[in-house]
Order: sequence, then C-alpha cells, then structure tokens
Amino acid sequence: MLDLTQVSRFLPEVSQHLRDEASAATKRLDRACDLLNQASSQLDRLRDLHATWGDRLAFTAGLPIDAIDQTYPIAPPPKQHSVIATDGSQISPSHHEIAYCYLINTGRVAIHYGQNRHPRLDSIPEVIYKNEDLYLSRQWGISTEEWMGHRRTLAEAIALAELGEIAQAEISTQTQTRPSKIHTQANQPHTLALTDGSLIYWFLDTLPSDARDRILPPILDAWEQLADQRIPLIGYLSASRSSEAANFLRLVACPHATPDCAQHCPPEEHRTPRKLDCQVFDPLRDTSLWGTRLEPGQRTGLWKSSNAILKHYGDRHAVYFCYVHVGTEIARIDLPAWVAEDDTLREFALSATIAQVQKGYGYPVALAEAHNQAVVRGGDRQRFFALLEQQMIKAGLKNIATSYKESRKRRSIA
Repeated sequence: MLDLTQVSRFLPEVSQHLRDEASAATKRLDRACDLLNQASSQLDRLRDLHATWGDRLAFTAGLPIDAIDQTYPIAPPPKQHSVIATDGSQISPSHHEIAYCYLINTGRVAIHYGQNRHPRLDSIPEVIYKNEDLYLSRQWGISTEEWMGHRRTLAEAIALAELGEIAQAEISTQTQTRPSKIHTQANQPHTLALTDGSLIYWFLDTLPSDARDRILPPILDAWEQLADQRIPLIGYLSASRSSEAANFLRLVACPHATPDCAQHCPPEEHRTPRKLDCQVFDPLRDTSLWGTRLEPGQRTGLWKSSNAILKHYGDRHAVYFCYVHVGTEIARIDLPAWVAEDDTLREFALSATIAQVQKGYGYPVALAEAHNQAVVRGGDRQRFFALLEQQMIKAGLKNIATSYKESRKRRSIA
C-alpha cells in the first residue's frame, strides 16, 4: 500500500521543478518559432540540404512537402460515409499460470453514418499455444512477450483489411438492392480505416531481417488491400511525442556550411551534457510547435518521414504526416503515400478523422470503441484460464494448478 504521507514530502520539490521546466520550455518554443520563420524563407535550400546530407544526420528530420508557414482548413465529411477501426489487447504468457500460452484479442468496429446500417462491434480472439509458435522468436533473441506485441500489431492490420472487404461487399449489395447517390459515385471514397498510433513501426528496425519479414510484408499486404478498395488509411496519434518536424529546424540552426553530423559533431559529442549548437530548442515536441500556429479545424502542410525503417516499406507505402488541431489537442496524422498523394483520398480521410474526434469528444469514437471491444480485463483473464483448466481436466491431465507464488499473491492476509 502506498503511504501518501511519505509521498507528500516530495511534492513541493516536484512542483518547483515543473515550474522551472515550464519557464525553460517557453524560451525553447520562442527560439523554435524564430527558426520556423527563418526556414520558411529558405525552404528550397533546406530541402536540398536534407536530400544531400540526410543520411549523415545524427537525428531524424521530416521533409516538408508543402510550405511550412501555411495552415489548411479541413472541410466537413460527406453525410454518408463509414469508418472502420481495429485495436488489440492480450493475455500475456506466464510460467506461473496453469499453462504457458497467450491470447491476442482484436477489437473490430464499423460505424456507418447516414446509411441506416447497423454498426459492427465485435472482437476476434486467437490463442497461441504450440511450442513452434511460442518459442519461434527465441532464435532471433526476441522474448515471447515482445514477439506477442509484434503479432498483435500484425493482427490489427489484417483485421482492418478484412473489415474493409466486408464494408465494400455490403456497399455492393446495397447498391444492387437500393441504389443511392453515394454509391453511384464509384471513384469517391466512402470508408475510412483508422488505426491507433503511428504507421511507422520503429521496433522493426532493430529486428533481424528474418523476423522482420514475418511481420512487415503481411502488414503491407493488408494496406494494399485497403488501397485496392480505395479505403484511405490513417494512423491517429494522440499526445504525440514526435519531433520530426522540429528536427528539420536544426538545419537552420546548424553553424556549419554542410550539416555533416558525422564530421562536425561526432557521436561522442552527443553524449556530453552540453547541447550542440543545433539543439537550441531541445527537447521540443512537434505538437508544442504547431500549437502556436494552428486553429481548431486546421492542419499543417504535409511532411514526409525520413525514419530509417521506411526503406523497407517501398515508395507506395512511404509514410507522410501532418498535424491537425482537432479542438482538444494537436494530433499527428500518419498517411501512407497512396493516400497522401491522392487529393480525393487525403481530404476525405482528414475530414472523416476530425469528425470522428468531434463525435468522440476529443478522441476518434471508432478507435475508442475498438479498444473497448479488444480490452481484456482481470475477470476475462480469470475466466479464460478457468475454461482452459476445465478442458485440460477433460483431456485427462492431472496436477493442474498455478504456481505457489501466484496462488499466494492472490490471497492477502491484510
């Protein structure tokens, strides 16, 4: 039990630290805004520097596609449209349980607006229990728990593509039985696919190629299915910690003629407490920077991510991003290239996304419901292992029990 009396001794010091940090953050933000104004007047030169020296930078800087000093309004979505979303949860494996296995539960949601169609709210569970699946990742030095998270990401992408096919099939059926104006416009997107978090899977960059090939290609295949159906895909990031856009401003602050970090600022200098000349506003998140520029309902121009893992995505699925003032916060929106470069898909996706945030009172309602469908609570975990125990007894297994440690933890003497 937490002793709040003892905790309270630290709070005045914590408060003072946060006050000092807020003051320093304001100064860093002012400096970043000055650099943003300078960058807008020399954007072409900075783009050339990024293209020439991007592989020599010691940081990941996004590449601005549009003007960085302009904002763009987002139009309302069409009255008739659909939104599909998936999210995942899991029961982690434990050697203290009656059996070493894990469960991935993928929540699926499809909500239809202005179409008199019932929503879809369900989840798809998968139990992983075979040794060849449980211990597959050990050959690459990846723990079972970590691999479970990667498999969950894959399951979410596959389920989203399947939802897209179901949505298009339902539209085709409805077109045959009751043609409507929206369905006669075949080239217009009617469905948005939403996923929680970034479309850039940073964790893949540290995986061996054999392990990565079991995760990334099936995800890209799922995205391809959505592209074939003309269903734009959006990765929604609430409270984003990214600094890709802010890092681009370090090119302005660099005191050297060429931003060759490997030559001018070798790695050992990055480990010293002293900040480099280009780190005058670090740490600064992109959301703080764009919070000074955006009004509710507006977005920034598009940026193209330069993250190293994207070299495995291919040009078609390269990730672009922008920042949107959704009313309650500045959210980062990730888009694959086939959405970002298609004006019709992009504008529909952005308009439907901000409408989802408004309907969800600050967070996309489809993603919130997908989470609610996916989440595995403590009672669900207990019932799962109770059902598993019954089946194991029916199969003739004996001495089925949790470890003494787990049993003791579940019964407190307090």
